[in-house]
Amino acid sequence: MKPIFLRLARAALAAAGLAMLAALCLGLVVLAEGWCLYRQALGSASVAQKLEEVQAIPGYTPLEQLPPFYIQAVLAVEDHRFYSHPGYDLFAIGRALWNDLLAGSFVEGGSTITQQLAKNLWLSQEKRLVRKVAELFLAVELEKVCTKREILEAYLNSIYFGSGHTGIGQAAEGYYGLAPDELDKAQCAMLAGIPNAPTAYALDEHPDLAVQRQRQVLRQMVRRHYLTQPQAEEILAEQTPLFLTAIWPERPFGPALAARRATAGCL
Repeated sequence: MKPIFLRLARAALAAAGLAMLAALCLGLVVLAEGWCLYRQALGSASVAQKLEEVQAIPGYTPLEQLPPFYIQAVLAVEDHRFYSHPGYDLFAIGRALWNDLLAGSFVEGGSTITQQLAKNLWLSQEKRLVRKVAELFLAVELEKVCTKREILEAYLNSIYFGSGHTGIGQAAEGYYGLAPDELDKAQCAMLAGIPNAPTAYALDEHPDLAVQRQRQVLRQMVRRHYLTQPQAEEILAEQTPLFLTAIWPERPFGPALAARRATAGCL
C-alpha cells in the first residue's frame, strides 16, 4: 500500500507542478500581449491628445463647476480609494478575482476610476484578460502624466449615461434640463449611479431601476462616511417624485424623458 500511495502522491505533485507551469506560461503570454496592446494604444494617440478629445465633448464641465456632493457620490460608489492608489487597487482586484472565480465568469472588474478612464479613452468594452492588462498599464501611464484632478475631470466628462448622453454635462441637461451646478443632492446621487450600467439605469427607459441604483449610491455614501443614515433618508424623502408633472409641469424630468412621455401621450 505504501509504494502505491507514494506513487499517487508523486503523480499528484507532478500534475500540480505542470498545472502551475502552464498557468505561469499563460500568464506571461497574457502579460506580453497586454503590454503590446498598451503600446499600440499609446502609439495611436498620446495622453494629451486623448484629454483634448474629451475636452471637445459638448457639455464638458470643469471639476470646479460640479457639485461637491456629486463628486463624493461618484467616489463612494466607484472608487473610494481614488486619491490613495497609484491607478490600480490591489484590494479591489483581489476581490474581483475571487468573485469571478466563484461565479466562473467575469462578473466584477475591480477597475479604478483611472482604469475606467483608460478603457474609455483607448480600449474596447470587451471582457478579456489581455484588455485588462493593457488597461492597467494605461492607468499607470495616466497617473504618471496627469494629476488626480485631471483624471477625475476627464472621467466624469467621458463616461456614458445612456440615452445618448456622454459626460455629466450632457446627462444633467438631457435628464433634468439643468446645468451640473444646479443639481440637487438627490439628482447628484441618481446620476452618480447610472454609468455603472447606463442601458439598465437610463432614466427615460428604466426609472424604477434608476431609483434602486440611487439608493445603492446613498448607502455607499453612508458606508464611506460622506453621509449619515438620517441625512440619506432625508435626501430620498425630499426629492421630487419622478412623474409629478402637476407639481412640476414645465420640466417634469428633463428633455429626454419629456420627449419620450410626450410620444407616449403621458404629458
